[in-house]
Amino acid sequence: MKLVVAAVGNRMPSWIAAGWTEYARRFPPHLGLELREVSPAGRGGGDRSREVEAERLRARRPDRARCVALHGDRHAWSTERLAESLEGWQADGDPVCFFIGGADGLAPGLLDECAIRWSLGPAVYPHMLVRILVAEQLYRAFTLLSGHPYHRG
Repeated sequence: MKLVVAAVGNRMPSWIAAGWTEYARRFPPHLGLELREVSPAGRGGGDRSREVEAERLRARRPDRARCVALHGDRHAWSTERLAESLEGWQADGDPVCFFIGGADGLAPGLLDECAIRWSLGPAVYPHMLVRILVAEQLYRAFTLLSGHPYHRG
């Protein structure tokens, strides 16, 4: 099964790239984690910019992928809830695509297309940092399922 993070932004600081690489390399071959970046549409474009970014993100989605929007309008997920979801997704076998918007968030149309919305909680994070948080939480969920001592929550 493949986990794909489709994210707006392609010129990340080196510490962001290093954080992503560190977590992505920890995944086993049967559960690959892949980052697919898209260019931002530009600042100050509002709804039109978000729509352009949404089209770019849709183009990076794998075929048959279950779509998950990273969006703060829902209740935050616990690591245990994410692990339960990951277990179900693995049993299904289809890819899972996590959409991370840019500075203005995800377009409403793309949000509506995602059957699942994952909130990291009420705090607001820079969109570039969210990709690292997602990678870490997915890795933590994997280790919880596999009995690895990484998760000690």
